[in-house]
Amino acid sequence: MQTNFPPALLADADMASSAGVIRKCVHCGFCTATCPTYVLGGNELDSPRGRIYLIKDMLENERAPSADVVKHIDRCLSCLSCMTTCPSGVNYMHLVDHARAYIEARHRRPPMERALRTLVAAILPYPARLRAALRAARLARPLAPLLKGRLRPAAAMLKLAPAGPLPAPARAEPRRGDAPAPRGRVVLLQGCAEPVLRPEIRAATARLLERCGYRVEFAKGEECCGALTAHMGKAGAARQAARRNVDAWMREIEAGLEAIVITASGCGTHVKDYGFLLRDDPAYADRAARVAALARDISEVLEAAGLPPRADIPPLRVAYHPPCSIQHGQKLVSGPQNLLRAAGFEVRMPAEAHLCCGSAGTYNIFQPQIAGELGTRKAAALARLNADIIATGNIGCAVQIEHHAGAPVLHIVELLDWATGGPVPLPLADRLSGTR
Repeated sequence: MQTNFPPALLADADMASSAGVIRKCVHCGFCTATCPTYVLGGNELDSPRGRIYLIKDMLENERAPSADVVKHIDRCLSCLSCMTTCPSGVNYMHLVDHARAYIEARHRRPPMERALRTLVAAILPYPARLRAALRAARLARPLAPLLKGRLRPAAAMLKLAPAGPLPAPARAEPRRGDAPAPRGRVVLLQGCAEPVLRPEIRAATARLLERCGYRVEFAKGEECCGALTAHMGKAGAARQAARRNVDAWMREIEAGLEAIVITASGCGTHVKDYGFLLRDDPAYADRAARVAALARDISEVLEAAGLPPRADIPPLRVAYHPPCSIQHGQKLVSGPQNLLRAAGFEVRMPAEAHLCCGSAGTYNIFQPQIAGELGTRKAAALARLNADIIATGNIGCAVQIEHHAGAPVLHIVELLDWATGGPVPLPLADRLSGTR
């Protein structure tokens, strides 16, 4: 695609990067076939190609973002399915992230929308605040049907909040001793939403990694990875989060580290991009690249190590939903499925496995209608598999699919831990006891 960015604009690193991304687009339209919002609505401006035209015009001419442009950019899930489909290597992720930051800096949203976005950014990345907010949401759930119009995101938050009590908060686990481990040390990303909603995922991961021969530790000073704020266009906050984590993880790297292990694939995609995010920060660029190079999804670590010996468990059919951040963001196409099969499970893949479930970070809060349509579509595709359990590799997908499917969704690591000697995951325990 031809561009005409003024030379003065190209002096800005983000503008130069976006100009380069836009030039790679050849207008082929392959991306429209795999873009969830285009598949649902058929609007060219809700496709990657259409959004690239809008972003090009906005950035190249330094236009103030119009309400219409903001609407179509906001509707993008950042699922990155278009990047898997694109034959020209267009890095749409970097382009849309820049467009969101540009919009955040230059567009004044309606007061209620601004307030809700500020509230979400101030709560979700902080586990203690999130826990308190979810407790309050449980009490306020009956009010959800009354919240309409610009308050629909608030209604969506209430509906997505767990109806029952939250799991007990995991105690701060002590760092393992200094005894050498056969495969070395790994640091496990502690996360934000995952330890609040599903602390058992971290426990299963630590058990499984130790069974594989790793010593599992947690980095002091680590905070939210910054993915949530980045996708909301809050680039400054995202970079600050990345800097704090680079500082925390570099202390671990200097002490000898095999990997930074991540169980929430949305976080993994973002941490693996730290090198790009901080590329122009002279104090952090090299260290951020080192951190990004050591970031690994849990499935990558387990594939490289090999699973421990299998335990005697009953055969189960697993409907596997591959998160967009796994298959499109990190390009891990077959690893999770292969691990489940190696552990003795029958793996079934849904139709349209490439399409997003509608979670997409905060998308199911701020775009509840589209997210709801995608969630219903995904739940129906998974139900047709007639499986015993649904599994995925991202906490956001698990929450979204559970909401629409009305059935529990496990993280793959919970199944792998059970299959190699760990406890039966709670959602399966009742089902298995009922079949005896």
